[in-house]
Amino acid sequence: MASVRFTVTPTKAEDLPGGSDLSPDISLRSGSRVRFESDSANRSDPLSEVSGGVTSTSAGGGTDTPDHSSIDQGEGNSKTSSVYINSNHQVDDDDFYDKNLALFEEEMDTRPKVSSLLSRLVNYTNLTQGAKEHEEAESIGEKKKPSKSPQMGTLMGVYLPCLQNIFGVILFLRLTWVVGTAGVLQAFCIVLMCCCCTMLTAISMSAIATNGVVPAGGSYFMISRSLGPEFGGAVGLCFYLGTTFAGAMYILGAVEILLVYIAPGAAIFEGEGAAMLNNMRIYGSIFLLFMALLVFVGVKYVNKLASVFLACVIISILSIYVGALVSAFSVPDFPVCMLGNRTINAHDVVDNHCSKTVLVKVAKTTRLWKLFCHNSQLNATCDEYFTSNNFSEIKGIPGLTSGAISENLWGTYLHKGDVLEKRSLHASQAAHPASDRYPYVFADITTSFTVLVGIFFPSVTGIMAGSNRSGDLKDAQRSIPIGTILAILTTSLVYLSNVVLFGACIEGVVLRDKFGHSVKGNLVVGTLAWPSPWVIVIGSFFSTCGAGLQSLTGAPRLLQAIAKDNIIPFLRVFGHGKANGEPTWALLLTALIAELGILIASLDMVAPILTMFFLMCYLFVNLACALQTLLRTPNWRPRFSYYHWSLSFLGMTFCLALMFISSWYYAIVAMVIAGMIYKYIEYQGAEKEWGDGIRGLSLSAARYALLRLEEGPPHTKNWRPQLLVLLKLDEDAHVKSPRLLTFASQLKAGKGLTIVGTVVPGNYLQSYGEALAAEQTLKHLMDKERVKGFCQCIVAQKPRDGISHMIQSSGLGGMKPNTVVMGWPHAWRQSEDPQSWKTFINTVRVTTAAHLALLVPKNISLFPSNSEPCTEGYIDVWWIVHDGGMLMLLPFLLRQHKVWRKCSMRIFTVAQMEDNSIQMKKDLLTFTYQLRIDAEVEVVEMHDSDISAYTYERTLMMEQRCQMLRQMRLSKSDRDREGSSLGSDRNSMLRLTSIGSDDEDDTDGGERDRAGSGGGSSEHHRRIQMTWTKEKTTQYRATHSGCSTPEGFRDMLFNTSHFSFRDHSNVRRMHTAVKLNEVIVNRSHDARVVLLNMPGPPKNTEGDENYMEFLEVLTEGLERVLLVRGGGSEVITIYS
Repeated sequence: MASVRFTVTPTKAEDLPGGSDLSPDISLRSGSRVRFESDSANRSDPLSEVSGGVTSTSAGGGTDTPDHSSIDQGEGNSKTSSVYINSNHQVDDDDFYDKNLALFEEEMDTRPKVSSLLSRLVNYTNLTQGAKEHEEAESIGEKKKPSKSPQMGTLMGVYLPCLQNIFGVILFLRLTWVVGTAGVLQAFCIVLMCCCCTMLTAISMSAIATNGVVPAGGSYFMISRSLGPEFGGAVGLCFYLGTTFAGAMYILGAVEILLVYIAPGAAIFEGEGAAMLNNMRIYGSIFLLFMALLVFVGVKYVNKLASVFLACVIISILSIYVGALVSAFSVPDFPVCMLGNRTINAHDVVDNHCSKTVLVKVAKTTRLWKLFCHNSQLNATCDEYFTSNNFSEIKGIPGLTSGAISENLWGTYLHKGDVLEKRSLHASQAAHPASDRYPYVFADITTSFTVLVGIFFPSVTGIMAGSNRSGDLKDAQRSIPIGTILAILTTSLVYLSNVVLFGACIEGVVLRDKFGHSVKGNLVVGTLAWPSPWVIVIGSFFSTCGAGLQSLTGAPRLLQAIAKDNIIPFLRVFGHGKANGEPTWALLLTALIAELGILIASLDMVAPILTMFFLMCYLFVNLACALQTLLRTPNWRPRFSYYHWSLSFLGMTFCLALMFISSWYYAIVAMVIAGMIYKYIEYQGAEKEWGDGIRGLSLSAARYALLRLEEGPPHTKNWRPQLLVLLKLDEDAHVKSPRLLTFASQLKAGKGLTIVGTVVPGNYLQSYGEALAAEQTLKHLMDKERVKGFCQCIVAQKPRDGISHMIQSSGLGGMKPNTVVMGWPHAWRQSEDPQSWKTFINTVRVTTAAHLALLVPKNISLFPSNSEPCTEGYIDVWWIVHDGGMLMLLPFLLRQHKVWRKCSMRIFTVAQMEDNSIQMKKDLLTFTYQLRIDAEVEVVEMHDSDISAYTYERTLMMEQRCQMLRQMRLSKSDRDREGSSLGSDRNSMLRLTSIGSDDEDDTDGGERDRAGSGGGSSEHHRRIQMTWTKEKTTQYRATHSGCSTPEGFRDMLFNTSHFSFRDHSNVRRMHTAVKLNEVIVNRSHDARVVLLNMPGPPKNTEGDENYMEFLEVLTEGLERVLLVRGGGSEVITIYS
């Protein structure tokens, strides 16, 4: 026996010709070359070899079957078409397949080996923020440059960036004012609440950030991948808007420092109020332009300046602590001039003369006298409060040991225009309030606890800075939790200690003096700084400029990430940028939105806006962590273990409470914006599957709901049509009657389940691709018709079996279809496929056996589309037998749709001779009233009448046609012989033409079986062959002249000595069909649609052809008919 040797040559995808065109999966698989050699082959031709390969599944998700190598054995050479063949490598490796992995040869052609998979994971590099999944972003044909591995640790990568982003303009410009207005205790509560909110959010964020590798995308990536594209897009845009308005707030803060504390003379417009706002708008716009240009030129300059700005922040904060300690031993000289207990604007105190007169040889009035008396004369008439109170000076910075904290413990909330007063000073009160004509220090806005929360909260934002840099971290899963939590602890300690220090060291009226008017225009926190207020002024100016630059750098990249994810169609343009990836268009939009914030021109009004957006972002971070924890998703395995769902819910509660505490109307506006974005993405955005928590929540909720539905049958009040729509596909996989799905969509006011199904004839293994194509066709049609539901495609040898399987197996638990919608077999008399109508009748029987309702629209092509509403007309209901109320419910559901909304409903019922039609009408009116259905009611009387000649003639035509078809049918052996001569193309086309065609005539076979069994076979055969033929008709008419009358015609028909009907009941059924049709056509010829009870099929299958004829006669002359067959249960009730 000749021995066989297997030789395997491993190859790389890069070596393959055209390797750049391969899919990402192919590029990372190990190809191989297998050589089969035998001793005899080696002796005869050492070059003879066979190489095998398999093509891969296409990247687009198609289903390609393996491409078997074609082997041409000519002159000892073998040819194959596999792309895995590489003839350049001839390395033998006998131990590759035959010993270790031979069992998995086929799997390794379509799936990567573990070794290659691990190498991909080890070589994983973080992509730019918001990029697609790294598998999709890989470019196979390009030679990648070796990327520099990230080296940043916890300190430089997370801790310091978070410090820089958290410490900002509010600390230097507004914290002293918050402490003075709210008091030390309430200010402490405000700061503690905000810090607790960010700490709880940081814990949730740490859990999400350590649950696997987080590409550089920060909070947007975490939320979108945890809560899905809808929430991700909505919250991502909110976070983007918050970051953009934060940039505007920082710029306004820098302009305020410049115009109020550094260079007051640079103001273009002189004065307070509106003039100051206009100055802020002009200088703010200039600052924004310069900063945007700097970001556009290059982010590297911004990053280089970041360390300088951070140093300014740290030096400024240290100077506050040093100044507070120094004040305990050496009190800074910042006197505050008081008139009674009212604070005087130090700008109007000339030469430190805080008095009414000054003694220069003689008593001389001061500038303050002139301002209060409008005259410098000693005998001038002055303000009453000025006359009754004296000037005094108090220390603006009494020092750490002065005991000022006892006076500053409690809050002093003011209204706009109130004078800053010191409660402990005695003063005689004036009869009228202070006028803004006098040099007092006034409150510029009305304050309250909620207003202060909204203004302060932006000073604790910025906790996402570390997660935004996850791509630059050496160990992101370790650095992000530690760095972020330490940064929050540090900043919280600084804020809380500063609240106490400010209350202990600074006078209360100075604390409430927002712009430092009482201390000669100095920055209030600067008065405490050591060695000079300029340390704080210069440091805060540069730190706010740096924070503004960081916001204008980060916001465009966040918008670019959202745009590149392609979840919001109208943002796609902002995904593009310069050649190096800089988001030019996104920067332009960010600058425009920031300009809107600058035009507001008030730091105190901009701060609550970005507070809302940041709080909403933090709320959803907590929600994402809580959901993942409660759902116990198998993939939820964070390395950070110090989290709990209760902490996340507490964080959510804090965020929601702070939103409504700070500004309830801003909170509602922010939620409406997020909700609109959510709905837009849901309906218009691209579908993404990110394994998000909302999908997991949906699965858990669906499982819970399905289990609850299993507890018992639904009550009649809860009944709604759960539709199974059966569609036919033609040979090109196009839906034959798409209007059937349109009609189903018009019935969906019941908000029930919809399953759209079809049957693909064939074997599942061979027809899997056809089934997928059919399913895609159905999904496309459902999207076009806006039908929310599911597709089901069944492959079966016989379509009637496929339909039966579909009816039995569709749905799950309590969500099973209770109503089947199927089309009428058009032209069933002339159809070249005689089995289509048999499948139709079989489906009717199956639905009846399954106790399902059945809807059969006839002439479905004439039904209106969703874009063709009926302006007027009637929906007529012909209630012949009670079907559980389906005939009553369906018109109500149709009228909920815009197409049928303007149609009126009419109900007709039939009264026999023994019925009281007047009483029937009264009862029917009462019934419709109790059903809360508006409809006209009419009772139609059908008198007993003789069977007409037309009825007999239609019955004869039906019988004759049936008999003719039976005589024309081939026996099974004849069909087999004939079928062998037909081409396979013809057979396959016939199989695809109808959902209701079978390959063999089961009815004939059944009849032959029944004819051959039992003692009555001869009689059965004799009755089948008795028919009305042309010869017999001629002969009978020649001998019987009285057959022209109906009576004679009837006698002729029932004279069984010449011929007989197969079943006399056919005449009665035809009589009913003809009479009902006459009445219906007479009354409902102008109706938009007629709903009619569908008669049940005969129990004996021999009468199937007659059944179709009865239905045809019943619906003749009607343009649109909906045949309705109830499922045997009540679907409508008069009770509440």
